[in-house]
Amino acid sequence: MMNSSFTRRVFLGASLATATTAALASCAPSASPAAQAVDRILPTDRLVSQYEDARPSTGTTVTQKLTAGVFDTTVAGIALSTWGYNGVLNGPVIRAKTGDTLNAPVTNALAESTSVHWHGLALRNDADGVPVVTQPAIKPGTNFDYTFRLNQPGTYWYHSHVDMQRERGLSGPLIIEDPREPLLYDQEWVILLDDWLDGITGTPDDVLDELSMGMDMSGMDMPMTHMLMGTTSTYLGGDAGDVRIPAHLFNGKAAQDAEVFQSRPGNRIRLRIINAAGDTAYRVGIPGQKITLTHTDGFPVQHEDVDAVVLGMGERIDAILTVQDGFTPLLAIPEGKNGRAYGLISTGSGTAPDAGALPSTLDGQMTDGGRLTADESVLLRDKAPDRLHTVRLTGSMGKYDWSINGRRFDMTKPFAGAFDISLDERVQVKMINDTSMWHPMHLHGHSFQLANNGARKDTVIVRPKETVTFEFDADNPGQWIAHCHNAYHAERGMIGLFSYVR
Repeated sequence: MMNSSFTRRVFLGASLATATTAALASCAPSASPAAQAVDRILPTDRLVSQYEDARPSTGTTVTQKLTAGVFDTTVAGIALSTWGYNGVLNGPVIRAKTGDTLNAPVTNALAESTSVHWHGLALRNDADGVPVVTQPAIKPGTNFDYTFRLNQPGTYWYHSHVDMQRERGLSGPLIIEDPREPLLYDQEWVILLDDWLDGITGTPDDVLDELSMGMDMSGMDMPMTHMLMGTTSTYLGGDAGDVRIPAHLFNGKAAQDAEVFQSRPGNRIRLRIINAAGDTAYRVGIPGQKITLTHTDGFPVQHEDVDAVVLGMGERIDAILTVQDGFTPLLAIPEGKNGRAYGLISTGSGTAPDAGALPSTLDGQMTDGGRLTADESVLLRDKAPDRLHTVRLTGSMGKYDWSINGRRFDMTKPFAGAFDISLDERVQVKMINDTSMWHPMHLHGHSFQLANNGARKDTVIVRPKETVTFEFDADNPGQWIAHCHNAYHAERGMIGLFSYVR
């Protein structure tokens, strides 16, 4: 029996409607008397629209309709029914330019409420897609229009922010092009990686129910269908993940049906790689050939040639590769787990390699986005921090009770334990991982600068017993959550709130 206050049961039925109405209709939704006394800048505040209106605009509106619904498909040779946008496994690639306005009318054809979060974007708070915190959830059979300006180029993505819906097919890439792009390349390949089990070994909700019993229950006489124990990754600092994954997907395709990208020898391909998985970090690279890392989470970095790059859930990496003649396999190896996903680059000559003949690991020089150095063009200006927040990642596998500062997030009391900030502050965050598990931590609505001129990011790997320090400018008013992008850890409570106050 789940004991988390942050579960799918919070979102469904009358409790969701009641909580959402309260959250957006008053200045203190379901808050304690102390919280009620704080003047918080809510998504409906006029400041949110004022800051949106001040963002640069090209005057162009890009429209992409999205319908969240049930559809039939085949994954890893297995026919199944799942959920997705516009009847496909990965939602459409949305493309726009910096300064454009994105209009995304969303129709909910599901039997339960949903929402869309625009991962990595500094956008208006009422378009962030977090039910109760920033908007009412989109009820079944209804529509919701997301409209906001795009003010930062890069590789981003969108996905449901309700319960375990992202762990089905409710996600897709969002590419914001830079009209003054300095990077030189001939082609672009957008790649969405995912760990998949829906319709094969169960549903994401089945997995959450089993994990929620915790490892304290593992000695009892009950089958453990989904929990993965004993998997390790030296790179991630220990335990690699919690969930047994039957299929790893590269643009919606399992290894036996690999996507083939057509190119020419000598072409420079820009890879835009997105890790949309729920419980899996991927090690990505080409056997025997280096790739050049150019961006992480949308922001440029000092270029670095590596044999492989590790992406935690929610992270994005841009890289350049130079095409060799024949077939070139781009591998995505699940860190510390069995299996693989890959795609092939073909120049029209040679024979495609047999899947069984490809390496099962990638070695050599490795890194991740959190270990890269920011390009000078995106460094935050020098400024002493105005405010310091210590964010401790807490909880354990024993009861599967993940939390922040010992508090599991409660959607009925969203401001309890909030990290208050004010407009125009420089905020420093010390994120300390007190757990024995690694966590990919994501901050909504802002990008942060890692310490010592580290990369500008919105999602970062925090290893066990590690402290990660970063700073961000409080320049986007509203209520913004920060959470682990392991879907199961977030659903069990590892969520905090950065709350703008006057």
